Amino acid sequence: MAWNEPGNNGKDRDPWGNNGKNQGPPDLDDLLRNLNRRLGGLFGGNRSGGSGMGKAGLSIALAVGVVVWVVSGFYTIKEAERGVVLRFGNYSHSVEPGLRWKPTFIDEVYPVDVESVRSLPASGFMLTQDENLVRVEMDVQYRVVDPQAYLFSVTNADESLSQATDSALRYVVGHSTMDDILTTGREKVRRETWDNLEKIIEPYHLGLQVVDVNFLPARPPEEVKDAFDDAISAQEDEQRFIREAEAYAREVEPKARGQAKRLEEEAEAYKSQIVLRAAGEVSRFNELLPQYQAAPKLTRDRIYLETMEKIYQQANKVLVDLPNGSNSMIYLPLDKLGQTPKAAKSADASNAVQNITPTSQTVVEGGNSAPVPLRGGDRFTGRN
Repeated sequence: MAWNEPGNNGKDRDPWGNNGKNQGPPDLDDLLRNLNRRLGGLFGGNRSGGSGMGKAGLSIALAVGVVVWVVSGFYTIKEAERGVVLRFGNYSHSVEPGLRWKPTFIDEVYPVDVESVRSLPASGFMLTQDENLVRVEMDVQYRVVDPQAYLFSVTNADESLSQATDSALRYVVGHSTMDDILTTGREKVRRETWDNLEKIIEPYHLGLQVVDVNFLPARPPEEVKDAFDDAISAQEDEQRFIREAEAYAREVEPKARGQAKRLEEEAEAYKSQIVLRAAGEVSRFNELLPQYQAAPKLTRDRIYLETMEKIYQQANKVLVDLPNGSNSMIYLPLDKLGQTPKAAKSADASNAVQNITPTSQTVVEGGNSAPVPLRGGDRFTGRN
């Protein structure tokens, strides 16, 4: 049976104790009056009759709170940053640089630097493929390209990148020999480490981009450091000698080619000269043949005399004609006789002995030893 049904003998069974009074909604004015009374007249009200002043004070307090809430929502994102906005803890959107506003207690903004290049060092003693221990140091440079992924894909993107770098470096060093790491294979180790690092971090979507990987000089253990220093020095000397040899080859090769080209041109010129001279001789003998057929002895004598004339023009000679029983001393120019025709020509020209002919010709006649110059083409026929 319901508590308010008829037949309850006039008893009020209202469980809320309202004794049958009206159960309507509470009065708002009463609520405000009670609130003001409990605040104890902080805004100018009193217990007896300060409801008007209480309402005004509460309104002012609410207005001040709203102003403070609005002002506290303004924030600035720097030029090199991007803002990630969370609304009630969930990702909402990203904001560009500038002055922005957010509803306080509703949105949270996390600025992320996306332009600065960050550096992450990695180092340690690692075992190579040939079972040698080497200390390797590497510096990874990276920057943020996706702020949302950088903040929320993993717990700590920087720490994840550090662990991935260490894993990639140990893998590459473990598949390389110690000589390659210390000498010739440094660039290969650097490139392979970079490639493996990008493959490792790709599935995690860290929001990072690797800009560069610097492979710092590796060091062997102190016990064998001197031997490896000698090996590195020898490697550097080898490269230096190779560069010097290449420079010498670049210097000598053009000269050799030029000299070969000059010899070829001289050979071609000599060939042309010989061919033309031979053709001229053939032509001359063809012209001489009819004369020889007409007068053989006269032609032979003329050819002989012309030949001897050419020979004597190119040789130093002294002609002496002394009477029988003469005791006169003969002067022979031995210094001139020992010279080549060109040198004799130069000496005779300087001493004014020879004036036209290229060789010195001296005739000693009678008992006198005075040199007599002969012109080119003159022939000695006997005594005067």
